[in-house]
Amino acid sequence: MVTHPCIIIADDHPLFRSALSATLQRELSQPQLIEAEDFNSLHQCVDSNANANLILLDLHMPGAEGFSSLVFLTAHYPQIPVMIVSAHEEPEIIRRAMDHGASGFLPKSASLEAMSDALLTVLRGNTWLPEGLTDEPAAGETELNIAEALASLTPQQFKVASMVSQGLLNKQIAYELHVTEATIKAHMTEIFRKLGVHSRTQAAVAIGQLAVSPSQSLDEFKKSQ
Repeated sequence: MVTHPCIIIADDHPLFRSALSATLQRELSQPQLIEAEDFNSLHQCVDSNANANLILLDLHMPGAEGFSSLVFLTAHYPQIPVMIVSAHEEPEIIRRAMDHGASGFLPKSASLEAMSDALLTVLRGNTWLPEGLTDEPAAGETELNIAEALASLTPQQFKVASMVSQGLLNKQIAYELHVTEATIKAHMTEIFRKLGVHSRTQAAVAIGQLAVSPSQSLDEFKKSQ
């Protein structure tokens, strides 16, 4: 068992982060707890603590779409296990999280006993899932292909792609990232190539496939064009 584990808590609700921190303090031996409220702060936390023992990740992180933050973490920081902690408890969503590389899935409604068991199991290097869940895959081929393409993006390209999916224009993205519009255009060229799309709208729809509840199929969108 890891002593004094370093755990990153990524959730946009301060009250839940505080409650989870208090639980971790009770259940573990002097854990080092680091909190992140959005994708940018999460990236900074992980980048500065690449030897962290665990990331507890909510599916609704501002700055990243659904499972995309999980895809990013498992691609760029494969040495750190990621356990999803979410209010979503549907079997399909849990299985999709596992298909995208999660080491466990803890419903926010779980008992303290289940939470303790989940944390200790994942910290020991094993996987933890709610009881009664089958291991049948749930993520479709299109979703998995998009996840693979997103995983191939550099961290900066991922941020640009996420901002595109939120509807930001190149000049807005350049301002937020403190770079030139020419740099953003160069990133966009690579993002389109890696995602296999030809427009900002197609890129946004593609990334949207990793939402918890995708609103439109990329294949359907392409057919409509």
